[in-house]
Amino acid sequence: MVRDCVSLVVFFLTVSSRSGISKSGERLPGKNKRRRRLCSITLPAITTGGDKTNCLFRKQQEATLKLPKHPSNRKSLDSQPLKQPSSSSCCNCPFLSQILRSLLQICVTLCEREVAMAASFVGGAALGAVLGELLRAVVKVQRKTLMFKRILERLESTLEDIIPTVEKMEEMDKVLDRNNGEVGKLIKVIQRGKKLVLECSTIRWWYACWRRPRYADKLLGLEKSLKAFCQIVLQVEQSRDTKETLLEVKDMHQKVKRLILNGKSGGIINMPAVLSGFHVPEAVGNPVGLEVPLGELKMEVLKDEASLVILSAPPGCGKTTLAKLFCNDEEVQDIFKGNIFFIILSRKPTIEGIVQRLFQHHGYKVPNFRSEEDAVLHVEKFLKNIGPDPILLVLDDVWPDSASLLDNFQFRIPSYKILVTSRSVFPRYGSTYKLSPLNYSNSRTLFCNSAFLPGQDSVIPDEVVNRIVKGCKGFPLALKVVGRSLCGEPVDIWKKRESELSKVGSILEYSDLLFCLQRSLDALDNTPIIKECFKDLASFPEDHLIPATALIDMWAELYKLDEHGLQAVSNLHELSSRNLADLVVTRSDSNGYNQHFLTHHDLLRELAIHQTNLETFEQRERLILEVTGNDVPDWWVEQKQLRFHSRLMSITTDERFSRTWCNIQAPNVEVLVLNFRTRSYTLPEFITGMDNLKALVITNHGILPAELTNFPLLGSLSNLKKIRLEKVSIPPCGFTSTRFEKLEKISLVLCHIGQALTSSSNLAISEALPNLMEINVDYCNDLVELPPEIGQLAEMKRLRITNCHNLTALPREIGGLVNLEELRISSCIEISELPDSIGNLHKLSSLDISECADIKRLPEQIRELQNLRRIQMMGCSKDFELPESILNLEHLEEVKCDEETAGVWQPFVGFLENLTIKVNKEDINLNWLNGGRF
Repeated sequence: MVRDCVSLVVFFLTVSSRSGISKSGERLPGKNKRRRRLCSITLPAITTGGDKTNCLFRKQQEATLKLPKHPSNRKSLDSQPLKQPSSSSCCNCPFLSQILRSLLQICVTLCEREVAMAASFVGGAALGAVLGELLRAVVKVQRKTLMFKRILERLESTLEDIIPTVEKMEEMDKVLDRNNGEVGKLIKVIQRGKKLVLECSTIRWWYACWRRPRYADKLLGLEKSLKAFCQIVLQVEQSRDTKETLLEVKDMHQKVKRLILNGKSGGIINMPAVLSGFHVPEAVGNPVGLEVPLGELKMEVLKDEASLVILSAPPGCGKTTLAKLFCNDEEVQDIFKGNIFFIILSRKPTIEGIVQRLFQHHGYKVPNFRSEEDAVLHVEKFLKNIGPDPILLVLDDVWPDSASLLDNFQFRIPSYKILVTSRSVFPRYGSTYKLSPLNYSNSRTLFCNSAFLPGQDSVIPDEVVNRIVKGCKGFPLALKVVGRSLCGEPVDIWKKRESELSKVGSILEYSDLLFCLQRSLDALDNTPIIKECFKDLASFPEDHLIPATALIDMWAELYKLDEHGLQAVSNLHELSSRNLADLVVTRSDSNGYNQHFLTHHDLLRELAIHQTNLETFEQRERLILEVTGNDVPDWWVEQKQLRFHSRLMSITTDERFSRTWCNIQAPNVEVLVLNFRTRSYTLPEFITGMDNLKALVITNHGILPAELTNFPLLGSLSNLKKIRLEKVSIPPCGFTSTRFEKLEKISLVLCHIGQALTSSSNLAISEALPNLMEINVDYCNDLVELPPEIGQLAEMKRLRITNCHNLTALPREIGGLVNLEELRISSCIEISELPDSIGNLHKLSSLDISECADIKRLPEQIRELQNLRRIQMMGCSKDFELPESILNLEHLEEVKCDEETAGVWQPFVGFLENLTIKVNKEDINLNWLNGGRF
């Protein structure tokens, strides 16, 4: 499929490059050759999948379209039947097919323009007419006089050669609306030349005896001028056209790249999964002490007789880091090419979930498996069909009770190898490579890298450093976390930590590592909110990306942090700086925090849960309940009426969960987090008793949006202020069938929205959501248009719609949002204009239309936005136009754009004294895409 895209781009370049000099100046045989001159366009065949298939015409090798010059006989490409690419070249991925169709449409459009110009290059072009008059004069004079016959024949030949090229160049300048000063100069030369030629026909023989050399020199000068025009001016024209073609190709490349990054596939898109799936994650940083283990692991895995190798080590020793290094090794990459699949497993993985993700990653239709055996057959067939290169399958973090899963991936396929990382050893599965903790030298190096800033002179005694390093037992994770917690601390704190670590027994146990990490967590005692935020991370399943926007909603209610997320994100940076979590920003030029995520090492998550479990069950501040299958706690089975005093409750279930909900009494819960993986999910009845619930986070970690039932229960939550739904299907009128009296914020990610925001028969949207101030919609592909009723939400302050690729327009009624302060519609690639009613948004201070490439201009009514401070428009059309009314935006302070659109704003900088243009370079981070657990 990549070859197909490349071929189409080559085809595009080939057609576009013909907008320069055309080699149609050859003399044609036969009489009346000037009248019979034809223009021709040859379309090269497109190579797809090894077969040459012309996608535009019936002929497969090449199609030559010959059109008479006369306008009445023009033909259009529309009359030529399209031939689809051969099936052998077609990928089953609808996403890449969409890109192919987009590229092909661009090619067809260019071809039509080329043919139309070539077919009409005599019709009325000023330069062509002047050249034609000169040519007719030359032929006429040539017949009447013999004195200049040879010179006139050469001049006739020169004119016949250059006329087609000049006419075509002029016609293209018209189409491109381009003024050509060189053409005007040439017209004057030709007009003088015509006058000269006609004078030659009136010369008498007796006068010509002494004037002939003078006229001959002038005719030769005219011929020389015409040839110089072809050799110099037209070469400049060709160079300019080539550069413009390259700019067009660059623009098309940017649009295609945005399509890829935004993931337009015509179906539901899992934002991280589409791009990540089973991609091999890059090894971050410069790992210490893994050079020798990497070489030994390569020898073990690459042995001919090895088909499955277990990479085993205690938690926090760097198993996953070593596996990443192995997969990114140059020798390994040369052997396995693109057939390396890195799968991070969950605590209780299922073969069906793994295979479904594998199919989704490759763009195949996700099948419905009848059983585990059916899923195994599908994955075996898939692996056999992706050859001929060797295959490497990496299964990361296999737990002992999931060892039987390995049987499902063992197939008799040549050059097929499996690498498993685990805390345990599985003797009956292949050979085992045990990764040992770091030796003292490497341990000290890694510790000092975290504990001391580069170039900083240490005032900490060496013996203190040495004892702390030894207390970490060679665990890389402990060395980094403990080192970071001591960075910048006074000597007394270092000595206290040394004393604590020296009490740990000399026997290497799992509890030792927890003890090391516990001491680092104690360093947060002076910042209790940071410590509480760390514990809250355990509310989300292990090794899944934690959206920063979800944490912002939670912490705004639990700890009264600001609604805009500045304090929450500051806490995330603090946790990341202490190596207690990893903050990942997938796109740094993004406005807001919907591109911010957190990843959490499973051992650190266990530490957070361990901290939570230190309190009695009923008195815990946070209740974290994880249900595997139907294995529920005893109190659930006994239906005990337990009363919890938790402020935060998290319940995680998997696809095998089928029990009915028990009656949980938790009236103090302020934040409820529900995680699941089923195709349908019933909201538990007990949430109606959560009278103090303020933030609800519901996340489906499956592939497709899940049907959400019992949705009307949410209307009974009188204090609910924030709802965040991810990958669920919301019932019609879900938000308007009942009153959400205090609801202020709705966030929908990867959801099927349908008619969820449409007014119901009983309630208007303004009555159902009287205090709604913010709507966030991200990656909701079924959103084609916003309901006009949205303009009734008078309290709305922030409307953010991103990556909704099928949204075609904003309703005119949006002008009713008179209190709107922020409007963001980035990466909505089908929107072509902003409604004129935007001028009614007098309180609007921030406008973001980034990646909306079809929007070509701002409406004139933009002048009414006197409070507008910021405009963000990266990735917009290079032909973007600004109305003169933009000069009325006296308070405009900042415009963020890319290099292609920065020039549009430059003429206004001198008139808008507060305006600053920030040219942003696109920074998209793909290294973090490690995939989710399955």
